Amino acid sequence: MIGEKLFELRKMKKKTQVDMSKILGVAKTTYASYEQNRRMPDIDMQIKIADYFGVTLDELNGRQPKEKDIFDDADALMFSNKEGFENLSEEEKAEIRKMLEDQLEFLIQRKNKDK
Repeated sequence: MIGEKLFELRKMKKKTQVDMSKILGVAKTTYASYEQNRRMPDIDMQIKIADYFGVTLDELNGRQPKEKDIFDDADALMFSNKEGFENLSEEEKAEIRKMLEDQLEFLIQRKNKDK
């Protein structure tokens, strides 16, 4: 929930709850209630908080970004110039598919290596 994220962000900035209440223009008890998940800041306050910490509303609320599917990108690329792709020979299409597969394999290996 939002409380844990507020606590984490506040600690990263080395701020106290009193500091945050002054920055946001709310009572200390109100801010403390946000961190303890006893009270939810309204959307305007969430925007103010997100702007202060330099995060998105999704990040503030604990939402994880969806990973992009490389095949969606490949499909979009091929279909953005569908006529051009369709005019390629079968050999050229196969070469493009092979290049995409090789690139995908490289990215997967690099991602696994970084873990």
